[in-house]
Amino acid sequence: MTMTESRPVAVSTSDASPHRLLPFLLLLFVGSGCAALIYEIVWLQLLQLVIGSSAVSLGVLLGTFMGGMCLGSLLLPRLISARRHPLRVYAFLEFGIGIIGVCALYGMPYVDRFYLSIVGHGSGAILMRAVIGGICLLPPTLLMGATLPAIARWVQTTPRGVSWLGFFYGGNIAGAVFGCLLAGFYLLRVYDMAIATYVAVGINLLVATMALFIASKAPHELTETPRLENADDDQIGSRLAYLIIALSGLSGLGAEVIWTRLLSLTLGGTVYTFSIILAVFLIGLGCGSAIGSAIARSLKRPAMALGVCQVLLAAAIAWTACIICRSLPYWPIDPKYALDPWVTFQMDIMRCLWAVFPAALLWGASFPMALAAASSKAKDPGKLVGGVYAANTVGAIIGSLLFSIVLIRALGTRHAQQVLIGIAAGAGTLMLLFDLLDLAFAPKSRQNGTTIWWLITALGTFMACGFGAAMLVQTVIEVPRGLVAWGRNSATNNPDDPSVTYVGEGMNSTVAISEQGGAVNFHVSGKVEASNLPQDMKLQRMLGHVPALFHKNPKTVLVVGCGAGVTAGSFLVHPEVQRVVICEIEPLIPENISHKHFAKENYGVIHDPRVEIVYDDARHYVLTTQEKFDIITSDPIHPWVKGAATLYTKEYFDICRKHLNQGGIVGQWVPLYESKLDVVKSEVATFMEAFPNSTIWSNLDAGKGYDTIIIGQEEPFHLDLDAIQHRLDDNDHQRVVQSLMDVGVGSIEQLCETYTGQKSDLKKWLEDAQINRDQNLRLQYLAGLALNQQEGDEIYQSMLQYRRFPNEIFSGSESRMRSLETSLVQPPMAKGR
Repeated sequence: MTMTESRPVAVSTSDASPHRLLPFLLLLFVGSGCAALIYEIVWLQLLQLVIGSSAVSLGVLLGTFMGGMCLGSLLLPRLISARRHPLRVYAFLEFGIGIIGVCALYGMPYVDRFYLSIVGHGSGAILMRAVIGGICLLPPTLLMGATLPAIARWVQTTPRGVSWLGFFYGGNIAGAVFGCLLAGFYLLRVYDMAIATYVAVGINLLVATMALFIASKAPHELTETPRLENADDDQIGSRLAYLIIALSGLSGLGAEVIWTRLLSLTLGGTVYTFSIILAVFLIGLGCGSAIGSAIARSLKRPAMALGVCQVLLAAAIAWTACIICRSLPYWPIDPKYALDPWVTFQMDIMRCLWAVFPAALLWGASFPMALAAASSKAKDPGKLVGGVYAANTVGAIIGSLLFSIVLIRALGTRHAQQVLIGIAAGAGTLMLLFDLLDLAFAPKSRQNGTTIWWLITALGTFMACGFGAAMLVQTVIEVPRGLVAWGRNSATNNPDDPSVTYVGEGMNSTVAISEQGGAVNFHVSGKVEASNLPQDMKLQRMLGHVPALFHKNPKTVLVVGCGAGVTAGSFLVHPEVQRVVICEIEPLIPENISHKHFAKENYGVIHDPRVEIVYDDARHYVLTTQEKFDIITSDPIHPWVKGAATLYTKEYFDICRKHLNQGGIVGQWVPLYESKLDVVKSEVATFMEAFPNSTIWSNLDAGKGYDTIIIGQEEPFHLDLDAIQHRLDDNDHQRVVQSLMDVGVGSIEQLCETYTGQKSDLKKWLEDAQINRDQNLRLQYLAGLALNQQEGDEIYQSMLQYRRFPNEIFSGSESRMRSLETSLVQPPMAKGR
């Protein structure tokens, strides 16, 4: 039995038509979306500094962020009366977001201290990460999620009104696109997180003030509209629309996770690449929402349109999978010729649009279609929008966590994309079948005898969709091995490179091994991270041997990043070393890469009883461990890789200093290749800000600058060459001597000849250097503009101009000192290195 009652669900105004104001409200929502994306980028970056940037941490943060928005969209229509002026409610929400934005900026250090005081490791630590993410992100995201339902009450749930709700959603996304690009390419590159936050707060305040002004000119009144109690919410079609849009959100975020990983192989995993991919995805969503909103107002059967959108989406997902793996890797693009990064960005945007835009367009169009399918004239627009938005967001949360943490690792990106096609095709087929069956059993069909025709149509649709989905699934191929290995250089190195003998897709990154002519290269996400080539072996051994020899009695060592394991293994031949901790973010690497392919070079480090492997974000581990070390050193992690800049900040080096025993040493890799002068200066200056007693040691390739190591400690630096040579002459150090000789270092003099300078010498060279700090992460923006540059030797030569013989550092026999001084004064090229 259906009851009828009057409820205040429709909106009117006494002096102004609400429809005349809708374009202005759309502009407000553009501003709201812009501020929201700036906050999202800043807050997630701030929280990653605290709880780490592993897949688990990122999943927790993203889930919390979207979960808060979901709760906000559900709670507002239930907690705030429809009698309150929608624009005033919206204005106070924007004011609240701005206030919380300022509080988050200044309150994060206190969250940091609280978290570090209680956190440990293991499953409990994951739970604490979720708790901290909830404490920080739920308040602002609740308010963000409530803005769309709040302003939705300004319109009626007529076809025209529902289309405007879709336009609001699209306008919000359009603002998000601008906010993403503004934050990623300007605010955080030129300024810092504080300035970015102030800009977002300013936008919130402007939007809130404008909303209050419009509210003062357009009084809000309610009309009592008859509403059939339980009639709407109990309709199967309405509930099915919620399910379909939830599945759409699931496939959308799952696809974004997969495609961001795959496209970053082609474009290079810089912070700019991630901003471009996100912006293009949002552009597609916004355009799709606008088109869908325009179409929805004249649709007689929006449920069928929603089903068609999802079926077409299955084809669009297959298109993107095909473009990413069959087309883009073969475009004849050589990044070495694009020295201007802004030219590269233009090409990157076009490649992303070509690949991602069709699918994003259909995901965007599905939202207004779902609104239309779930709506009825008597429905509270706030509850309608809140419910559809919440369903979409719940699906998105499940999709992001399911694909990032489980499916990519378990199935690989190929099968994960096939799952996406199945989800989209299944959702579309289900919606179409329901609508066709509804037509078949409608009274009109029974009267004119078309029920059988509609049933046959439904069966044919089911078979066609199933067959089409099966065919689309077969078009998805594995990511080309050469693309995994060579990334943005794959076109010039052959995307189908037969020398790539192993490819593995882990939770955090995709890895590969290539073997050719006895050379073994280890690749991570399209970049060579380690190899057994002479220049790389020397660097990896130096990262271990230099601090181990310079320390008087190294017993405990922390190695940040496993890589090929050569750096960690270099410590094992030192008889004093009793414990080595390797902190690695990708569980796939130690056993499948380091042990199977580099066991000879790394002295079997993975299975050595002195070695413990910790799978976590390195910064998070150093932050939370109570252990102190004699040596902390890093296996090469290039600073242009997104997320790596947090391991190059002044605050991170300060944390490392606090985890050193008396006389402890920190070693840090600084690449000269794929870099520019301002990038290297920033890395060196930041390290020396934390460790004033720092020295630089170079690794040359064919006599030219290739990369360097910085060695830092709290105490004044002093090397007794005779004492070090005496240690090397002992029988228990013969493996150390042999390990050094294997990379062309035959004596302590040859090792010390790599000395390049210290802070006092390089003071003038570093005058214009930018310090990389947690609050700005300047380095990732500088380095991201320089990955196509090959200025290694020019940078090295500029450093040598300031080098002098450091009598205060070296001491030893007169002959040894004279020989070393001669070597350091004489230019390397003159010695024929």
